[in-house]
Amino acid sequence: MKPYYLLLFTCILVSCKSNPIKTKVGVKPRSVHVLPASYKTGSSLKKAIADTAGDNEQLDAYANYYVIIADTGSNYEALKNKMLALHHTANIEIDTMGRSYNKAKDLIALADDDKDEMFAGDYYPRRFVSSTLSLEYLSMYVDNVSPKTIAVIAGIYETKASADSALKIMGNVDAHAVKAHVYVGCLH
Repeated sequence: MKPYYLLLFTCILVSCKSNPIKTKVGVKPRSVHVLPASYKTGSSLKKAIADTAGDNEQLDAYANYYVIIADTGSNYEALKNKMLALHHTANIEIDTMGRSYNKAKDLIALADDDKDEMFAGDYYPRRFVSSTLSLEYLSMYVDNVSPKTIAVIAGIYETKASADSALKIMGNVDAHAVKAHVYVGCLH
């Protein structure tokens, strides 16, 4: 009987991309979302998630994080240069998650031939605790902003204290932390 439970547990673990946040024993599994293929930026992805999630799942599939924003704008290359400068001055690692700017689509996106067939050629947001730099659509973290506004994110933290500590380490960088209600459920 135990091998069947082990097999079931293994299947559950590999059904979604791994969540880098350690989960507690007894946490109920999250439902799978079927998202419309038409979304492109953070705000439309955020709306698609809200439209497909049930009431109970919405409570379980979100986390309150503190997101450090170092700069915002609409010019990807200028913000990329700002991110590179911040990498050198504050010694913060960059993690693009395999995404780059697709000029034809005017979109931060995974490669069209990415192994993730659902998000290949589309935007896949940073959603978990991380102390790395990346370029993200600000609308994933802040409401009422233009869907094409790009932000230099300098980390996502679980607590205000850890975000404040990261800001101090960054020195004289003009950055701030915002509290964000981030979807952390399965996107596949």
